[in-house]
Amino acid sequence: MAEKIVSYVKGARIAPRKVRVVIDHIKGKTAEEALTILKFMPKKAAYILYKMLYAAVANAENQGVDIDRLIVANVTADDGMRMKRIKPRAMGRAYRILKRFSNIKVTMKIGR
Repeated sequence: MAEKIVSYVKGARIAPRKVRVVIDHIKGKTAEEALTILKFMPKKAAYILYKMLYAAVANAENQGVDIDRLIVANVTADDGMRMKRIKPRAMGRAYRILKRFSNIKVTMKIGR
């Protein structure tokens, strides 16, 4: 039986700073509370984190872990790759647009 369950999403098409706003709401909560919070939060990052956390809980259940005792220990959103795009500007100039991606990691531990 595992002590902690780790789940990753690499290359999520959302900027890390937008994910971090949602992360603050679920850190330290039980898995069930976190899933409920994410399900009703009207943000794109909440949907991505919900799918990720749901999959992590299912994997933990397959490993024989009591899912009622799972706690979201840590969640991090780091920079992923960046797509570089160009926006045309006046007098033939071009401005760079960076479309940011995120690498998200969720660590859950077994509580009491």
